[in-house]
Amino acid sequence: MSRKSFHRLKQFGPLLLLIAGALIGAMLLGDYITFETVQRNRQNLITFRDENFGWTVVGFLSIYILIVSFSLPGASVTSITGGFLFGLVLGTVLNVLAASIGAIAIFLAVKIGLGKFVTQKIDQFGGRITVLRERLLENEISVLLMLRLLPIVPFFAVNIIAALVGVRLKNFAFTTILGIIPGALVFTWIGVGIGDVFDQSATPDISLIWSPQVLGPLVGLALLLGVPTLIRIFRSKEY
Repeated sequence: MSRKSFHRLKQFGPLLLLIAGALIGAMLLGDYITFETVQRNRQNLITFRDENFGWTVVGFLSIYILIVSFSLPGASVTSITGGFLFGLVLGTVLNVLAASIGAIAIFLAVKIGLGKFVTQKIDQFGGRITVLRERLLENEISVLLMLRLLPIVPFFAVNIIAALVGVRLKNFAFTTILGIIPGALVFTWIGVGIGDVFDQSATPDISLIWSPQVLGPLVGLALLLGVPTLIRIFRSKEY
């Protein structure tokens, strides 16, 4: 293998691996990561957790990280299962940890594979798009926190966009961990009471996160953090 080919493999390998994993996982696992699967295996999960708590934590983290890394369906189900298995406090910690690691994996794969190429293209265009990118990077913490707090913005989309515009890893990691805590807390809380739902042969109502009581404070906090920054960006004389 030539040096150039090795460099390209090193550059695009992680991204191609994530894309392949996403396609294969979506075809093979989409029908298995469901509330029905959790309900059918409810007692087995509880028994295994009680007898092998450490391995349950490791297995849960591994599965959740893979789901987020490959953008597979089932993240909501997994978050709720975390509350069901580990309770509110530990469940929230594990959900945030796994989702953050998975997000960082996507971010790095895209940044290494396409980030430099895209930023170079943006800089070549020049003009307003370059200035906008520069202003976003100057205020990346507040903008990323706003995007993380708004559940209407797809999680994987924020990971990819942040990588393509050149966000710094430490700021991406910080805003991801901090920004997803409220949403993770809600999903974990649903999971804590999932046993009663299963006893009634029902399905958990994840629409709770869209209720005004939950969505309202999140939107308000996101706007409080992000709107002043966006105003500064678009009022910039250079822009």
